[in-house]
Amino acid sequence: MRGFFLLALLPMLIPVETRLVLVKAHPEPVITTRSRGAEGNKYGFEGGRVVKIGRTYHLFTSEMIGDPVWVRMRLAHWRSDDRLHWTRVSTLYESSGEFEGKDPRAALWSPLPVYDDKEERWNLFYVAYRAAPNTAAAFRMNHEGRIWRALSNVKGEAGIDGPYHDVGIVLEPGQDSEAWEGLQGTDSFFPYRVGNRWYALYGSANTEKLPIEHWRVGIASASSLAGPWRRRRTLNPAPIEPVFIENPIVARLVDGRYLVVYDATRDPDAIGYSISEDGIHWPAGRSLVLQPKAGTWSPEIRTPLGLIDEHDGTFTIFYTGFEQAPDWTRLMQSQPVNTFAIGFARVKLVTGR
Repeated sequence: MRGFFLLALLPMLIPVETRLVLVKAHPEPVITTRSRGAEGNKYGFEGGRVVKIGRTYHLFTSEMIGDPVWVRMRLAHWRSDDRLHWTRVSTLYESSGEFEGKDPRAALWSPLPVYDDKEERWNLFYVAYRAAPNTAAAFRMNHEGRIWRALSNVKGEAGIDGPYHDVGIVLEPGQDSEAWEGLQGTDSFFPYRVGNRWYALYGSANTEKLPIEHWRVGIASASSLAGPWRRRRTLNPAPIEPVFIENPIVARLVDGRYLVVYDATRDPDAIGYSISEDGIHWPAGRSLVLQPKAGTWSPEIRTPLGLIDEHDGTFTIFYTGFEQAPDWTRLMQSQPVNTFAIGFARVKLVTGR
């Protein structure tokens, strides 16, 4: 009788799992270097975030406009009402392209809009790097990354269009840096609210030696988006991915949990994600395949641009990807043969044992 009772309880003791599953993948990219508005963009798009206001999708992304690749950059704003047809709205910032390691704003990356509902103001966070040719021992094309914060001149959600003005650096290499951080500096930064405080996942890598073994993320926190931001040493590096994770973007779910999507390398047709109960402690990540038929349009998917709740039980994930099989040797030599485009897929959350 006791054994029967324990067997009856067993299903209740097995943890209930929540996972993301693919609903439908759009079969082709929606923005490429051939799109209207992309004239003069030599290598395409990488990183950034899409947010939805009303019926309109707003894309903030890095445009790799010229040579040296990953150094001659523009940060751009695009918009769409149907996910398929996009209009380029504006250039937010343009890098100097200086390639001797002298200019701390030689390369600009990863524009991430974050709305402060208390201040009723859009904040724009982005990365500024020094840039120089790689050496046999170090990745220097993007190094000593610093996170800049800019504010929209227009208050309210309609201020998403900007214009934006810089208000200062919120995170950079320095005395507060940790041992797992390296020459790359801070390579990504995404803030999100937990209770009355702001937390952020930020990234770095020891790129002063090749091959690079780990890209990781840590957690920082502050009482406001303006900072001061402090690294949370007891939580770092976060255990989401032990080898490679870049450009994490966090969404708050309706049940109060937090979900992060990010660039991972386990599967060229997949992105990574992790679900946290409190937004502070993150478990190991999982893979979400966005191209069920391998290489549908991208031989290697890169960066997810956030999770958009469509309020119909599904989410939209926009993501970047190579349009041709990547030649990493030529990329590292600043002689790329690849272009990057943007596609999307619809996904949903499923809970069950």
